[in-house]
Amino acid sequence: MEDNSSWVGGEVRQINDRVISVQLLVMMFLSINFLLILTFFKKKSFYTIARYILFAVTLLSDSLILLISNTLFLLSHFNFTIQVWLCISITMVVFLYSMVTPVTLTAMTLERYVAICMPLRHAELCSQHIHVHCILIIHGLSSLPCIAFFSSFFASASLSLYKQHKICIPQMYILHRWQDHIWSTVQQVYFFIMVIIIVFCYVKIMKVAKTASGDNKKSTWKGLRTVILHGFQLLLCLIQLWIPFIESYVFEINLSLFINVRFFNYVMFYLTPKCLSPLIYGLRDDIFFHALKKYAFLDVYKRNRLTSCL
Repeated sequence: MEDNSSWVGGEVRQINDRVISVQLLVMMFLSINFLLILTFFKKKSFYTIARYILFAVTLLSDSLILLISNTLFLLSHFNFTIQVWLCISITMVVFLYSMVTPVTLTAMTLERYVAICMPLRHAELCSQHIHVHCILIIHGLSSLPCIAFFSSFFASASLSLYKQHKICIPQMYILHRWQDHIWSTVQQVYFFIMVIIIVFCYVKIMKVAKTASGDNKKSTWKGLRTVILHGFQLLLCLIQLWIPFIESYVFEINLSLFINVRFFNYVMFYLTPKCLSPLIYGLRDDIFFHALKKYAFLDVYKRNRLTSCL
């Protein structure tokens, strides 16, 4: 009996340690994103540059997903139930912005392609007037999979289900096997198109890199590495959208295994990709990095000095 109680106690401590570590990671990533977003809004010249505007969209999308998904993670960890209609409203936002990030990454890759392979048309194709339209198009394209998935759920769910209290997890929406197929098909089509675009941009930039010289060659190879990192981010995003189906399968097999798999998936495929965007443009980009040091860190230093004086 003592062995069983000590084993259960050890399992509980292990799970609690995991939850604490997740919260520390989330706070760290949100703090980094906050500094980068603050830098973007501080420097007015960033408002006219396409890649920085798209970078800001990615940061805001990632931060929103982190906040909401972490809240849902905590609610499910403590078995806290909410009404289904409220869960639907929350997860609609998560599903939408889970697609906004990869679509924005694809748009950023196209921007690098235009900047390197079509430099004379870059100012025309990536003008300030087009930025708003681009953001609207990104959100419009990202909403289509969400509409397809929830339409299948609304068509199958009874009215009484919306008033029930359930743990808010993606598996709740899979009422029939064919819903898996719809969601999976739409995602595969989207990511197949995105992969084609990224590979196309990579090949074109590679050709330019081989013929470029001097500073142009250095800039081109840096753009090529950026495209490669976007491709890796896109791969993680693809795996992230497969997670609900993987977890649904594991949930039917073993509850204890489901908890472990869910924790690993959340850290590896939800949190890890969120640190790549700050790495690509927040630290690798010289202009943004200097602005980060000048505006964000200096403002934090001034506030600390003012607080100490008071």
